[in-house]
Order: sequence, then structure tokens, then C-alpha cells
Amino acid sequence: MCLLIFAFKTHPTYKLILAANRDEYYDRPTTPAGFWDEAPYLFAGKDLRAGGTWFGITKSGKMAAITNYRDPASIKKSAPSRGEIVSHYLLGSDGPDAYLKKLSKKADAYNGFNLILGDRERLIWYSNRSGEPHNLSPGIYGLSNHLLDTPWPKVSQSKAALASQISGGKKPSPEALFQILRDRTVPDDSRLPATGVGLEWERILSPIFIESPDYGTRSSTLLLIDHHDHVSFFERTSSPQSDIFHTVDYIFDIESSNVS
Repeated sequence: MCLLIFAFKTHPTYKLILAANRDEYYDRPTTPAGFWDEAPYLFAGKDLRAGGTWFGITKSGKMAAITNYRDPASIKKSAPSRGEIVSHYLLGSDGPDAYLKKLSKKADAYNGFNLILGDRERLIWYSNRSGEPHNLSPGIYGLSNHLLDTPWPKVSQSKAALASQISGGKKPSPEALFQILRDRTVPDDSRLPATGVGLEWERILSPIFIESPDYGTRSSTLLLIDHHDHVSFFERTSSPQSDIFHTVDYIFDIESSNVS
């Protein structure tokens, strides 16, 4: 993912409301979200080039999502795919703490990343650019291609829009959340970050929903988990040729067993 906004334990109906955009080159092959043939307990999209995923949830309530940390000067061309960080957690038996302990020992092998992971009761943020993992307290958070809650325009704007949608305990509609994710507003140059990609690319990458000839927002995802562990998952996959060409809506209950 390249933008995540989420409300964690701040709503009377939902303990997690998450909305996210995945930005990627259009020619990178992927499959839409679904249960994996080799792991029927895992619901996620799949990167067909490297085999990992950018976001997923298991039937036991383990979930994880990743964003890249934008710093082109430090790119390691031989680094492993960051998508495997998510898939290894969701496919494995380790809980959040055990997994992060192992990951921290090899985190420098990867290019910069932010990871949100957890289980049915906890969420943790970890980045190989920030140090120790942070258990997240109830609140509304935003994450793009820097550190958690870095006030880039797209992060601040989308967090404020999410806060408005759930203010006073209102139940947000999926369509209203998708509308947040499809905002193509380009901020003024004076508000753009300087991440080393040049002004033209800073402009291209600055909207919540990105469009360019070769790179852009490939999918938008919503995850809502209520206080009874009822999961609602929505995904809309986009392309330059068609505003929406694939939609996934799936509802299931988190299982009470400890099986992934």
C-alpha cells in the first residue's frame, strides 16, 4: 500500500476502520483479493512477480499491511521483496511480538518500509527507518511513504476526511470511504515533501489517488471489523483504461480458535 488511514478502537460499532490505496506500476502482475489456494485461511491479493502481498487478513484475525518508505538514494537493487514481510507473517504461526523480534534482526536487508500488523485486539507499527515497534493506542492514524502520521497533504487530508465520516459515532458507508480514496486533488507545490524524486514526481505522487501513464493507484481497499469480530472487506481495482474493472466484497467472522 502507499496510503493507509485507519481508526482503531475509536468507534462504537467498529474496532477497526481501515481504508487504503495500493500504488504500483500498471504492468506489475497481481491478482485481486481472495482466499489463497495454498492457504485457504488467508484473504489477500497477491503480487505475481514476487509472490507476496501488500495487505491481508486471516480467518483468525491476523492482519498486516505495508507501505514503502520513499528514499531513492538508499535503494538496494538486490533487496528482497517487501511484500514477503506481510505474507510471511500472515502465513506463519508467530504472533505479532515473536514475528517482529525475528524481523528486526533482518530488517536492514529490505528497502525502507512501514509495517502495520496485529491480531484481533492489537495493532503495532514498525519501520526499519524508525527503530522499535510501537503498540498503537486508540486513535485515527495515517501512513504513506514516510513515517506514521507524517503530515504530508494526502495523509492529513484523508485522516481529516475519515474523522469527519465517523464523527459522533456515525457508521461510514463503503461508498463514502471509497470517495476519500479516489480524491485526485494535487496540493500546491509549497506543501509537497522533498523525498529525492524531483518536483515532477512529487506532484504525480502527491494526490490520494495517483494517475500517470505508467504508475498509479491500482486498488483501493476497505476493512471494517466490528466489536463482535465480524469482518467486511471491500476492494476496487482500477486501471488507466477503466475507472473500476474488478470489485471484491467479502464478509466473514473471525474464528475463535488459534489456527491461522
